[in-house]
Amino acid sequence: MELVGGRQDVAFAMEKYRLSERHACELNGLDRSTYRYEPEPDRNAQLRARLTELARQRPRFGYRRLGVLLEKDGEVVNHKRLLRVYQEAGLAVRRRERKRLARDRVGMPVLTRPNQEWSIDFVSDALANGRAIRSLTVLDDFTKESPAIEVDTSLSGLRVTRVLDRVMAERGKPDGLRLDNGPEFTSRCFIAWAEQRGVPLIYIQPGKPVQNSYVEPSASVGLSM
Repeated sequence: MELVGGRQDVAFAMEKYRLSERHACELNGLDRSTYRYEPEPDRNAQLRARLTELARQRPRFGYRRLGVLLEKDGEVVNHKRLLRVYQEAGLAVRRRERKRLARDRVGMPVLTRPNQEWSIDFVSDALANGRAIRSLTVLDDFTKESPAIEVDTSLSGLRVTRVLDRVMAERGKPDGLRLDNGPEFTSRCFIAWAEQRGVPLIYIQPGKPVQNSYVEPSASVGLSM
């Protein structure tokens, strides 16, 4: 505000009193380079407005999921720029602070049929030679069937989507997918896959594996078998 006022004062003095730019700047204590400075146009204005609009429609979406929605509209934005504009716009999802004695829980749904909800999770183990392996378990929460247990030394988010596509081709699409906040499940490729397939993602709260209780013991049993 002082800068704007200072420039206005200089312009006023030059116009009314016919002062030179140098003299008017000296009287107002403003550097001539500052007076001449013209700010560059905000190249993020359109992106900020679009992000704000999407955040109002999807208030629980973080910047990654909003980025997926932008890509669906044909606008691909570098993730670093996207995060910077997202933070500058004050769109970060606020987490509610809970008291220590609070015991809020996300209730498990009442299941009445197959494909109503699937749960997925990873479990890690090691071979006899010490090499680490991971197991992805897919579970139908109603039937308690596990249509897929994928085991490998590495399982990326893209690999997870391929496994789910294979299961969906055999059994149909679930109404919801319950999962934790692991990097494979929060990657842009996985979120984009869920948006394209129309599969709602039900993320449990961090540190609350009981909210994914159907698959937690199943994953361990599946790997030991």
